[in-house]
Amino acid sequence: MNTAGGTTASGNGRILDGNDPSAIAAAVAALKRGALVAMPTETVYGLAADAGNPQAVGAIFLAKGRPRFNPRIVHVASADAARSIGIFNDAAARLAAAFWPGPLTLVVPRRAGAPIADLATAGLATVALRVPAHPVAQALLAAFGGPLTAPSANRSGHVSATLAAHVAADLGERVSVILDAGASPIGVESTIVGFSGETATLPIPMLLRAGGVPREAIEKVLGAPLAVADAAADNRPRAPGMLASHYAPAARLRLDATSVNPGEA
Repeated sequence: MNTAGGTTASGNGRILDGNDPSAIAAAVAALKRGALVAMPTETVYGLAADAGNPQAVGAIFLAKGRPRFNPRIVHVASADAARSIGIFNDAAARLAAAFWPGPLTLVVPRRAGAPIADLATAGLATVALRVPAHPVAQALLAAFGGPLTAPSANRSGHVSATLAAHVAADLGERVSVILDAGASPIGVESTIVGFSGETATLPIPMLLRAGGVPREAIEKVLGAPLAVADAAADNRPRAPGMLASHYAPAARLRLDATSVNPGEA
């Protein structure tokens, strides 16, 4: 594994009670030495690293086996913290006010000098930002005191983890600490809305990935329909979840099933 500050970023996959302050302290210590931590959110478990540490961010790519051109979501504790990293127009600000903290990610222009490793944004001029609502994620962000990049805590292409045991089974000792808070309440990834394309005055809000916030709820806040990104037309993804193959279960699909056979779900 890569190292940060001379300390190894590999871990021992300890599963700790995320509601225990000593577990939060252990996770913060791991993050500060460049290691990876699995944190629960209301959507799925995230594989968190210090967003300002390029070696730690690189360790996520190694752990997940993820392409380096695929950007990550940066998690922050508040909308104010998000605005210190990204530039919000009126539409983005309204969505943040309506859905944060919560399962919505906004892709906005990155501020010059924002303390985010270029690897976290895949070299793009935009940054994907989210304020999670889960109390353990909020406790970790507050204790760490900075932004965390945290894609889903699973091998790239596998189904996202919704239990601490899923993280341990898929990533094992590549994670230093796994904060256990039970099952993820929502169980699917955050909705991603980005601001691509141009009108005469403002970028057009665009649905980049469906997820925990319904499209209709977003359109109600905006007072206008969302454009929908054509992932196949992009040379490189503008947000997570836009690859041609993503979240693929390692299982067979049986069509026209009317009953559940042994070993099926």
